[in-house]
Amino acid sequence: MEHTSLTVLARQQLDNARGATNGRSAHTVYGGQQKVLRQTLIALAGGQKLDEHENPGEATVHVLNGQVRLATGDSSWTGSAGDLLVVPDARHTLEALEDAVVLLTVAKRG
Repeated sequence: MEHTSLTVLARQQLDNARGATNGRSAHTVYGGQQKVLRQTLIALAGGQKLDEHENPGEATVHVLNGQVRLATGDSSWTGSAGDLLVVPDARHTLEALEDAVVLLTVAKRG
């Protein structure tokens, strides 16, 4: 059995994001290319965002700290610490309204 402290990892990745030129940092917590399920901790400095991209499968964003906005063409949802956002099956962006860390969970389409 593996054990990972998301609290410690979130703090480390947020420190990395704050020091990065692009204002973000990510770490795969579970899964990868050969797995259906993948969980990635993503840290974004306030004001930074992930540009519009496709949804690779069923996905959720669990906000661990901070506040984010998940947006598609004409709809958006704001999430704060403790919120779980279901990623729509559409092109979307993720923006940090303040320093934020999220756990992205994706089950890739076969």
